Order: sequence, then structure tokens, then C-alpha cells
Amino acid sequence: MGGAWSGDPRAARASTSRQVTVIRFSHGAATSVGRVRQVNEDSFLSLPPLFVVADGMGGHGAGNVASRIAIEEMTACAALRPLFAEAVLTALEHANRHIIERDEANRMGTTATGLAGLETAGGDHLMVFNIGDSRVYRLSGDRLEQVTVDHSEVQELVLAGVITREQARTHPRRNIVTRALGSDPVLHADHWLLPATGGDRYLVCSDGLFNEVPDDVIRALLGAGAPQQAADALVAAANEAGGHDNVTAVIVDIDSDDGGADETTLPREALAREAGSARTRVDTVVSLPGPPNQNAGPGARAGAGHQRRARGPAPVDVGLAGLGLVGDDRDDYA
Repeated sequence: MGGAWSGDPRAARASTSRQVTVIRFSHGAATSVGRVRQVNEDSFLSLPPLFVVADGMGGHGAGNVASRIAIEEMTACAALRPLFAEAVLTALEHANRHIIERDEANRMGTTATGLAGLETAGGDHLMVFNIGDSRVYRLSGDRLEQVTVDHSEVQELVLAGVITREQARTHPRRNIVTRALGSDPVLHADHWLLPATGGDRYLVCSDGLFNEVPDDVIRALLGAGAPQQAADALVAAANEAGGHDNVTAVIVDIDSDDGGADETTLPREALAREAGSARTRVDTVVSLPGPPNQNAGPGARAGAGHQRRARGPAPVDVGLAGLGLVGDDRDDYA
């Protein structure tokens, strides 16, 4: 998979003439098949400056193949110096294409969510990216914030005010994702640029964690100990709570040389205001604003082994109006 990078003109575009600042990371990772599943369809990458979790779906051995393809592509991307945002997005596009090409009898797909350290002349930046319903959280002091926006049916209900964030954790349609790698040739990935602030801790995880462990417990365990200790504790907590799904946690500590980048680029906030979605708090966690663009993209065609699938077509507008476009509710790939 990595060979696809050798002729990429956008990768070659990176300038080496500028003096760049380098973000220092401390990190740890843990994963588990859980107590119910027979196969772990999660894959992850913890290779500075790139950290990724991919949660495969499709069943019958397809989900773990899809997530592995995604991580192979992202591993090739992690070797680029300097790393820049367009290279990360291109790696996701390569993974999407290769999953579609590999797909045969079993329709498969995967989420891909992560954190990348971008080395720039203007200051240290972090890129957070997401497609699917895995998540990136940021712990700054004692404040836990979910950075990413889930591409899921229940997230649309939360944004529309139909259900609460807590109700979404146990909603019967919580496993229906609206975007995934392998779903459509045209990829619609969200991404944000954040300042690299020393002392911040990030969590990249699959839904097997936050569907089992409430936000206040995630915050407490995330803030305790070294990154590897925290990752182990979070995975153990998910299993103790039932372990109904595969679970993966990647913990990343930021130690920046200076005060970080000059500004934060968070387009999701402006769009949330346009959609009338106000920020609300649940315990210590900031609930999700709208996505960084209103084009939710074509619906996923990836299958859903173990009652998890992507459906299509995805709505153009976040909220109940978009849900009118939802197709058949059957899980054709369970």
C-alpha cells in the first residue's frame, strides 16, 4: 500500500526549505476483542506524528481487512517529512479506493479517526480528522472535549434535539454510520486544525469504549497516569462494563517547544451556528456542534457485521430533514 506515495505530486509539494517546529509526543495504546466478539476488527496506528484508530465493519472477516488496509495507508503517510494536511487526506483517499477495489462478495468498510502533528513554519498545529463514528477527545486540564463529530444516525438525532447525548449511547440505531471508508468513491472526511498546546492529552478511540463507559469515567481514567497506563485502564473499563464490542484506545500527550500555533481553525463552530446548534455541556464534556461542512456526502455502502453498517444515501442537512433520506433499516450484512 505504501508504494502509492512514490508518485504523488501533492506529497512532493512539501517544502523542505522552511524552518519547521517539531511537536514532541508521548503515547500509549491498547486494544481488546472484548467479551462478545470472536474477531477484533479494530486496527490502530501509534507512530508519531500520526495516530489513527480504524474500526472495521462488514462481518465474515471483512471488517478487519478493511481496517488493516486503512492503517497500512496511514503508516505510509506517517513516514512523510514534513507531514502536511493534504497528505493525510490523500492517504484516506487511497485507503478508500483500495478497500473498494478489494471488496468482493462481502461489502466492507471502516471508520478512520485520528490525530496528526503538522510541522509548519507558522507554528505547531495538530490535525484532527474523522470519517465514521470513532472519536477524538481532548483533555485540557480537567476539561474533556469531544473534538470530532460522529457520522452516525444517532448523532443527527442529538443535533436535532430529538435525543440526548446519554440516550444516544443505548439507542437501538447507534450502530448505523452515515460515512465510512469503502462506502463511496468520493470521500467526505472531516478535519480540523488545532494548536499544539503542551500539557494537552488526546484520546483516539473506537465506539467500543464510549458506548460502554460514560463520559465522566472516561475523563477520570484518561487523566490518570502515563499514556500507556491510561489506555490500559480505559480498555479494561470497557470490558468490565460488558465488552460488547471491540475496543481500542490510543492516548497522546502533547509537549510543544513553544506556545503552539497562533490560532485554532474550527470551522464546525461557525456551521453549528448557521444550523442553529448551540454548544451544550453534559457533565465535563462539550457536546458536539455541527460538522465542518454541510455536505455529508454519499451514504456508505459498507456492510455491518455484528449489527453495524453504513447506510445511504446520507443526508445533505444535519437533522430530521436529512433523516427522511434514510433508506432501508434492515441490516443486510449482519
